[in-house]
Amino acid sequence: MTDIDLILYDLDGTIWDSIPLIMSCFKHAYDEVFGECPRSDEDLMSYIGRPLPDTFSMHDEETKQKLLDSYLVYNHMLLDQDAIPMFPGIIDDLNFIKQTGMRQGVVTSKRHRAADVTLEFKGLFDFFDVYICKDDTEKHKPDGEPLIVAAGKLGITDMSRVIYVGDALPDALCAKNAGARFALVDWTRMDKDDVLRHSPAGSKIISSLRELVVDKT
Repeated sequence: MTDIDLILYDLDGTIWDSIPLIMSCFKHAYDEVFGECPRSDEDLMSYIGRPLPDTFSMHDEETKQKLLDSYLVYNHMLLDQDAIPMFPGIIDDLNFIKQTGMRQGVVTSKRHRAADVTLEFKGLFDFFDVYICKDDTEKHKPDGEPLIVAAGKLGITDMSRVIYVGDALPDALCAKNAGARFALVDWTRMDKDDVLRHSPAGSKIISSLRELVVDKT
């Protein structure tokens, strides 16, 4: 894609296979606070890709905070054990893309504390020219602000020359709201038709990251 200046990636479910861990943390929090998890997997899955507090937003503030605290303690324990596996071929593809000269970056709804540790474990920081977490912007996915901020840090103002790679509906909406392009990873656990239905025009499914730069090789 020679008309692209920047590739931005989501993390959870896109770069690494963290969805099972996230679901485990959701259920742990409810088990600890309520003694059981009253919510379905489908319900909890629908919040993946959005800022974590949104997941518990239907509860009163005290309960919401207890759930958040329980989730984060358990989640950080697992992250510190390097419990998240990478999807096959991701590191090779990131390196392949870097060698073409294409700039790459991360835009995630995770906070730095949650994202940094896994990026460090996996040795991924060297691949990215820009890195935006929830802590870095006022608005978050599905708002387009995080993508606009990421591009702006590299001097890019034409968002039609930016593509966001993700696995979930909030990613697609974020790209659409930013005026960017979108690519859905084929290994998503989400409903592909539903995600594409809400994606920017011309969005596509990719089976590997390097497909994004095949025109440059």
